[in-house]
Amino acid sequence: AKITLDRHLCILFYLLFSGQVLPSECLSGLMEVAGDPNTSHALTGSIISLLAQFASGGEAKEALHSSYNFTGTLAAIIHCNRTTPEEPLVLQCLNVLQRLTYNVRTLHCASHIHELISFLMQHVQSSNDDIVKACLGLMANLCRHDISVQSHIKSQSNVKAFYRALINFLGHNCLTVVVFALSILSSLTLNEEVGQKLFNAKNIHQTFQLIFNITVNGDGTLTRNYAVDLLVDLLKNPKIADYLTKYKHLSVCLSEVLGLLHSKDPDTASKVMELLVSLCSVPVLRKLVCEMVLRPPAPRLQPGTRKCVQARGSEPSLALVHWVTSPLDGPEQCYMQALSLLAELFEEAIDSSLCSSAQSFVELLLQEVLVLLQSPDSTEGDQLNCPSKKVVSLCISSQVCSEVVLKTLELMSHLRQQMPDMETSFYRILQDQRMVTPLSLALTSNCREHVQVALRILFEAAPLPDFPSAILGDSIAANNAYRQRVGELSIRSSSASEDVSFMGKSFPIMHAEPSGSAYQSIDSLIEKLQNGAKVKDVHMSEIIDVYEQKLSALACKESRLQDLLEAKALALSQADRLIAQYRCQRAQAEAEARKLASLLKDTERKKEDLQTELNDHLLEVERLKSDSQQLLEHNGRLQAVADQHQELKGTYNQLLSRSVSLSHTHTHTHTRIQHFSYPGMDISHASSLELQKSQLEAKLEKMEEELSKHSQMIAMIHSLSSSKLKGDATANLSL
Repeated sequence: AKITLDRHLCILFYLLFSGQVLPSECLSGLMEVAGDPNTSHALTGSIISLLAQFASGGEAKEALHSSYNFTGTLAAIIHCNRTTPEEPLVLQCLNVLQRLTYNVRTLHCASHIHELISFLMQHVQSSNDDIVKACLGLMANLCRHDISVQSHIKSQSNVKAFYRALINFLGHNCLTVVVFALSILSSLTLNEEVGQKLFNAKNIHQTFQLIFNITVNGDGTLTRNYAVDLLVDLLKNPKIADYLTKYKHLSVCLSEVLGLLHSKDPDTASKVMELLVSLCSVPVLRKLVCEMVLRPPAPRLQPGTRKCVQARGSEPSLALVHWVTSPLDGPEQCYMQALSLLAELFEEAIDSSLCSSAQSFVELLLQEVLVLLQSPDSTEGDQLNCPSKKVVSLCISSQVCSEVVLKTLELMSHLRQQMPDMETSFYRILQDQRMVTPLSLALTSNCREHVQVALRILFEAAPLPDFPSAILGDSIAANNAYRQRVGELSIRSSSASEDVSFMGKSFPIMHAEPSGSAYQSIDSLIEKLQNGAKVKDVHMSEIIDVYEQKLSALACKESRLQDLLEAKALALSQADRLIAQYRCQRAQAEAEARKLASLLKDTERKKEDLQTELNDHLLEVERLKSDSQQLLEHNGRLQAVADQHQELKGTYNQLLSRSVSLSHTHTHTHTRIQHFSYPGMDISHASSLELQKSQLEAKLEKMEEELSKHSQMIAMIHSLSSSKLKGDATANLSL
């Protein structure tokens, strides 16, 4: 069953990149099967191993990473098996993820990326060296140039322990582990206090030596790639770049690195050239690289013998020419790095002491480029755009260079309709003032082919608004004046050395004032072109060819104008569509603005209502405070009345007791009076008793009056007490 599955998957991947929909849907389903926790480890491992064969680079790697989220699937598998990191499936996923994420930015919001980072931080201290190496390599990929991942790692609670583990790895016996640890530390701490201590002036030279040793004598391509990436990242720090300029073994190390250009592996050569281009970003280092490429070290005597031995990095320029002019069926990055390095070298060599040293190298390079441009392979037509641009920007200073420039422009003229942005680049180059020298040399050349090519280009360039026609006329006049002084040269006898000597003599008088004979020569040429039908000399065929080319150029121009009209119509339709979209968006924005304005008015109205209600509540609170104060004062008065009532009550009790006592006295007196009223009592005694009785009666009447007064007072107190109790009850109810 597994063999059948492998065969079907191979057929699926063959169809995958043909643009068909069904294989893509099948692959998406296959990803779901691999990411399903219920799938057996054997089947998941088989699927991953087959997918990993297409994750090494190119379109398949990009499609697996971006279109099918293979990274998220592998991270999910690791998350599901996080409790058993020793499983072979986990190590397999880590290794595939390391290859898949190299030089590729991973989205921080992708599925299970946070869990993957936590897993890596936890298991870098595993006892399994394979797990440690895979975790470190994958972490280096995720951290590089990704600020979001770096911030997430720094926010973890165990980040200090993670830093300590990375620093401990710097003494590991495996160079790959050391490079991984340095790469992670440079990404996370280069601009922090930890990084400043780690990459200070005392330690950085050891780091440089380690990187160069790994680059030259590394454990393999993988380790070399990470070492080069580390040095490229470090050079972006100005302080570390300055440290490298003062590194005493830099020349020796650079010579060893240049020796790697002779490697037959395009990936190794591409990485080395990437390092050299990065070194050229520092002016001091660019001068050193240029000197070592254009002035290789002299042969040295081998000890004990008389034989001269070339250094390992001898003649790196030949290797550079090899990679620039090799067939375009290899990795595109190798050619682009070689061209970028050439641009840096020539920019440094121009107008410097290295100009003479670069002459032989330029001649060798241009001969190879000229061969490529004269007989381009039909399969390479789409890839000549980038080399042609580089050649135009580099080769402007000799007869051979002018020929190469014109050949390149002619090729660009043929390819401008097939290549994107080729037409724009073509017309921009034609309006460059540096095109005057190649055109003037070709127009005054003895070679018929050069003149025809120059005329065809001139017919394309003359209508352009910024074409330097006046400067071109002066240059042609100066060349004609020089030709009159040195005499006629044979049409087919010009050699490369004569071309070089011709250029050396023509440049000093390029801006000299043209003589009258030169103007006559130009007028004669124009007159012949305008009256080609009347010319009866040996150059009739050449003039006929000129007119044919002119007609062809006019036809091409008409076609180009038609294309421009169509492009303009398309642009107008796009502009109308954009205007309609803008109007629609503006109407929507105005509607939203009106809606927001109405919401704002409603909010303000509600605010005013709430403010009014709040003011009413505040007034009610003030009124309640005033009522409360009045009630407190009334309560105080009632308390005083209650106290007075208690006093009167005490007085009443005293008077009542006295009244009772008087009543008893009255009764007793009345009894005695009755006792004395019996017969036989003497009159004196009776009169005294009668007097005493009258006194007691008067006293009793007085006491009865006082008692009635007190009764009235008690009644008033009772009535007052009842009214007070009713008032308290009413006040309590209102409160």
